[in-house]
Amino acid sequence: MVIFVVLPLILIVMYAFQDGTGHFTLSNITRFFTDSDSLSTFALSIEVAIENTLICILLGYPAAWILANRELNRSAVTVMLFIMPMWINALMRTLATAELFNVLGFTLGKGTLLFGMVYDYLPFMIYPIYNTLLKMDKSYAEAAEDLGAPPMKVFWKVTVPLSMPGVMSGVLMVFMPTVSTFAISEFLTNNKIKLFGTIIQENINSSMWNYGAALAFIMLIIIGITSLMGGSDNSEAEGGLV
Repeated sequence: MVIFVVLPLILIVMYAFQDGTGHFTLSNITRFFTDSDSLSTFALSIEVAIENTLICILLGYPAAWILANRELNRSAVTVMLFIMPMWINALMRTLATAELFNVLGFTLGKGTLLFGMVYDYLPFMIYPIYNTLLKMDKSYAEAAEDLGAPPMKVFWKVTVPLSMPGVMSGVLMVFMPTVSTFAISEFLTNNKIKLFGTIIQENINSSMWNYGAALAFIMLIIIGITSLMGGSDNSEAEGGLV
């Protein structure tokens, strides 16, 4: 943990607050907030990440609910079919998707980017929701039914609140990688659309270590804030149900 997690984080922070000569500076951080290209790229990344996350929720929640429902899904093979794509390297899946679009003659752009994002990250939304639904205490739903609640009301008032921890886990597993990715946007848009991870990569590849580290540091701050918000939302959801 010290070598592969803590030390790299310390190096990122050190480079982020240093100039080319190794002296302390805040110019790398302030540069981000004054650079229109970086800000527009960041805004686009957030937009794409929100769209991708919402699509994954809309597709992933019903799929997870069906997989966790013993009456609708009686085979473990179905679950494996959803999990198996996670075993294949994401870069290989992206390259295959890009080649498929080229064969079909689709113009690469935001539409193909979102398709590739959903294809790559949908299992990461389905699996945590499925796990939460599978472990859910069914007595809550049974109690609501005994008290006369119709199936739809049981779903919205009992199942959805109890499944929010899984939803929030899925959101974190989809939203943050979407913001920071660069390979998917590069291959599925022919580098026409650049995301936040792309400008970090470009700065590192151009030996602009300090500014690249500053951008990575800002990304870490966003990840930390999002994680804290996700934990808070989970507690509120559980408390509201009680």
